[in-house]
Amino acid sequence: MAEKSVSTDSLAMDDGMPAFKGKKFRVAIIGCGGISQTHLTALKSMEDVEIVAGVDILPARLKVMEEKWGVTRLYSDWKKMLKEVKPDGVDICTPNGVHAAPAIDAAAAGCHVLVEKPMAMVPSECVKMIETAKKNNVKLTVGFQYRYHSNTQFIKKAVDAGQFGDIMFTRCQALRRRGIPNWGVFGQKKLQGGGPMIDIGVHVIEMAHYVMGSPRPVACTGNVWTHMGNKPSQVVSQWPNWDHKTYTVEDLAIGHVRFDNGAVLHIEASFVNHIEKDVWNFQMMGTKGGCNWDPPQISRDDAGHMINTTPAFLPASDFGSMFKTKIRNWVDGCTKGTPLTAPGEAGLAVQKILDGVYRSSEAGGKEVTIK
Repeated sequence: MAEKSVSTDSLAMDDGMPAFKGKKFRVAIIGCGGISQTHLTALKSMEDVEIVAGVDILPARLKVMEEKWGVTRLYSDWKKMLKEVKPDGVDICTPNGVHAAPAIDAAAAGCHVLVEKPMAMVPSECVKMIETAKKNNVKLTVGFQYRYHSNTQFIKKAVDAGQFGDIMFTRCQALRRRGIPNWGVFGQKKLQGGGPMIDIGVHVIEMAHYVMGSPRPVACTGNVWTHMGNKPSQVVSQWPNWDHKTYTVEDLAIGHVRFDNGAVLHIEASFVNHIEKDVWNFQMMGTKGGCNWDPPQISRDDAGHMINTTPAFLPASDFGSMFKTKIRNWVDGCTKGTPLTAPGEAGLAVQKILDGVYRSSEAGGKEVTIK
């Protein structure tokens, strides 16, 4: 079935909306598991934010919300929470399969929404999330923290300054040698939508696509393989004893994406594979210059010579600092009307790429159209 089309050309929502006028921005957390703890740390550091409620189906997680974070309004049903608490914004930290429904309900209730990556399971869910947010004049942003990384910002500024010319090709890699999560539901396709492509490949795709200027994807080919994750393993690794019996996602995924401006993006993502070491990187080639993300380097010609440029200093970009920056961008967008760096339209474009890889794989690797 064809997905409903929503433009991804404009990466800003209604930035002219009235700024939030409350004394504090009241946030409810939906999904109080592992990643929410990083969100809560960031939110608690912001003096203009108040955490007013927590929602989870597991009582043990709600107990942590109360005992560790001092949150007393606790729910197992987000609809009941939205009706009774009426927060200004919701921060959605649920498994992928439970991103769209609470986001849509929250936006319909007039709440601003921050949703963890990937935005949803399929593009049609993203479309409905965007439409509901726009209809109710609320902000919707996606938790794409790597576009705030210092390496990404360094390269993005060079691209925007014209140092690369026209970008022709980008190679993205999010590869683990032995890195299947042994917690959560990362190996269950019905809850996550896929494996390394949708879980970690999404990060490298989103920051590269952002640096490229967010061209519109039009076609994709892809292949996926499962050869180790669904079997028991005695190999020593940092995350042993994953649940191979419920493992239904891919170990390795490869995708090739074409954009409307003629550029091409190649993506490699693995949870487990026979490689030398883990890789987290993208390389970019343009008509005037290119780059490497890790280590950050720009390659171009200057004064008749081939020059490689590296920054003398970049601010540290650890996990916590990136989360704080992305959440601060959301809060400021909601309370001050400033532009969102990762609005819903950005999430939709990335979701179309992810969906294209999986659809092509199901079609035997044949190219599929992205609408």
